Amino acid sequence: MKKSTLVLLKILTWAACLIPAARLAYGAITNHLGADPTRTITFMTGLAALRLLVLSLAITPARQLFPRLSWLIKFRRLLGLFAFFYASLHLFAYVGLYSYFDPHTMVTDILKRRFITVGIAAWLLLVPLAVTSTTGWIRRLGGRRWNQLHKLVYISVCLGLLHYWWQVKTGVLSPLGITLVMAALFAARPLLDWRKRRQSAARAA
Repeated sequence: MKKSTLVLLKILTWAACLIPAARLAYGAITNHLGADPTRTITFMTGLAALRLLVLSLAITPARQLFPRLSWLIKFRRLLGLFAFFYASLHLFAYVGLYSYFDPHTMVTDILKRRFITVGIAAWLLLVPLAVTSTTGWIRRLGGRRWNQLHKLVYISVCLGLLHYWWQVKTGVLSPLGITLVMAALFAARPLLDWRKRRQSAARAA
């Protein structure tokens, strides 16, 4: 792929990733965040974080299925960091708009409300991944240890989905779509690994 094309795609990716933040900013300025602005902010930032996280995880199987899409790897870090950005906004919305920066309220919520407990855990698992996302950290840790550390993202996304399911009312199926996509990605991993081993064995024969 030409460098100019790659730069253009990165610009478009940045623009697309900033759409949820832009919508929230516009809604706040024009007073169009609905009857419950706090809920709107927390919901939109949380959903954006989950979607971007799942999208970043879809890059590896997409590259394995379609080798011509190998250039997608250049966007995985960007999507992952934007996912962390929205996850942090989601957390800060809770800290500032729901608990009003009251440590006692936050501790009580974390201990007694399971959807908050798993949500905090999901965010905490993303912190070391965001910190070590740079090329310098890959060199410091070594490729193998870096890859092992970044497998925490799968636990984080599972906790994020659980957080989503536990905060909606019983019978509400809005988290189902993204859950099915993530389930498909999990199911694809062993199948793609088997396909890769079979191809390697065929070339060696």
